[in-house]
Amino acid sequence: MPALLAALFRFFARLPLPLLHNLGALAGWLAWVLSPTYRRNFATHIDQAGLAAAKGAAIAESGKALLELPKIWLRPQGEVVERVAKVSGWELVEAAWAEGRGILFLTPHLGCFEITAQYYAARKPITVLYRRPKQDWLAPLIEEGRGANLKLAPADLSGVRRLLKALKTGEAVGILPDQVPGKGEGAWAPFFGRPAYTMTLAARLAETGATVLLAYAERLHYGAGYHLHLFALSQPLSGDLVQRAAQINHELEALIRRCPEQYLWGYNRYKVPAGAEPPGAPQ
Repeated sequence: MPALLAALFRFFARLPLPLLHNLGALAGWLAWVLSPTYRRNFATHIDQAGLAAAKGAAIAESGKALLELPKIWLRPQGEVVERVAKVSGWELVEAAWAEGRGILFLTPHLGCFEITAQYYAARKPITVLYRRPKQDWLAPLIEEGRGANLKLAPADLSGVRRLLKALKTGEAVGILPDQVPGKGEGAWAPFFGRPAYTMTLAARLAETGATVLLAYAERLHYGAGYHLHLFALSQPLSGDLVQRAAQINHELEALIRRCPEQYLWGYNRYKVPAGAEPPGAPQ
């Protein structure tokens, strides 16, 4: 079975992007219909955010996010980068280059979050945090795809050291700031009005003095490619570590509201990591 799945993944990488997105939209609705747990998480999260009007489109877009991955990971870098049809905010990157500062890209599960780092990597080195997938057959494909163009840092202490070194030497780093961290790697902070176990790593990395940029690649209609959006923080990070993590969550909320139909609402953002105390538990 693993060999068959890997072969199917490679087959999808050769299909046209419009076809993949059409198939993905169908897959998104199938997941909604067939999985009560997924449907419950999805509906709860998007309702919690007050963005239920985007639910129908978001169901289809979640499927597109899955089926476009082979295209982003396994095709040649030049072909992947050409899928970015428009870029807004690139002057923020160039300003950081001119100052010789590292860049910390915060890219949530919004739009085609895999292509943002690939686009930057075609110009300068970037290190991304990498957590090995639970499916063993998928790991070689990810490492073959991401690893060909990006520097991969494992999600452990050695990986954090690599990220810090990259920023201190003026290179770029990319992380998914809305990914639920493991026990001891986060703090409870509001996310759309509900406590979410939030990684503190992004706030720690910002202490290097790196330029912090929010990034997402909006999926264009009919497989026409992607629009890469880059934003500066609305205000500098301040306060203690938990306060800064909460501020990052607030920034992510504003970003997601720009394109709510392309956020992965089915992701279990509010889960309690194994061994972690739930929010509000006595210390």
